[in-house]
Amino acid sequence: MSGIITLELPYPPSVNTYWRHPSRGRLAGRHLISKKGRDYQTQVGWMVRATRAATEPLRGHLDVTVNAQPPDNRRRDIDNILKAIFDACTHAGVWVDDSQIKRLTACWMPPCAGGSVTMHVCEIDV
Repeated sequence: MSGIITLELPYPPSVNTYWRHPSRGRLAGRHLISKKGRDYQTQVGWMVRATRAATEPLRGHLDVTVNAQPPDNRRRDIDNILKAIFDACTHAGVWVDDSQIKRLTACWMPPCAGGSVTMHVCEIDV
């Protein structure tokens, strides 16, 4: 597998809607990924498999650039979308774990209908 990957991904849920914290029942007190978060992971998984069939996860140190196009002009914190993107990429097998990311650049781009994310991932020497 090449050490460089470019992915076109859907716009993720915010970290504010990514987690759920049940207060009752057998899951009370646990931090769980919400249905919206699980659906995003599934969608990214299908997209990664469709574009990178039969490949292995990246295993080295990573330089990641995220260019995010939000769905509208509302104010947002860019760090609120990174958790969902990185968890989905780990789940999809892009890399072994997002702790491999040693350099990160995240940029807002102009809004587009529905939003989108372009991500460039490159193995680097640290």
